Amino acid sequence: MLSIEERPKEVEDRIIPGHWEGDLIIGKNNCSALGTLVERATRATILVLVKNKEAEIVAKAFAQEVKKLPRQMKLTMTYDQGREMAQHKLFTKITGVKVYFAHPRSPWERGTNENTNGLIRQ
Repeated sequence: MLSIEERPKEVEDRIIPGHWEGDLIIGKNNCSALGTLVERATRATILVLVKNKEAEIVAKAFAQEVKKLPRQMKLTMTYDQGREMAQHKLFTKITGVKVYFAHPRSPWERGTNENTNGLIRQ
């Protein structure tokens, strides 16, 4: 598991597109889940409907969407340390995109995604 501290420094600058943050929004009564992939520089957002929050299903659903992107838009992905992100190696195998993880209980380290999720929940 790669720590957010190991991400390329260019990610912080938000100048070069292709660096993404990913997360899930869990629906009422844990009955549904919506994946969110937010690009840090452009704030482009991809919504991913997932069957449930099982890690393998999430990894495959996210990978399916990321594979559609042009190569220059597939540089890095940053997740929180939720169980639903446990199959990050599968995601990387499918997409070639390295996954980095924020520190536990540190949502500000993925602020773009957390802010977007808040707007979607409204």
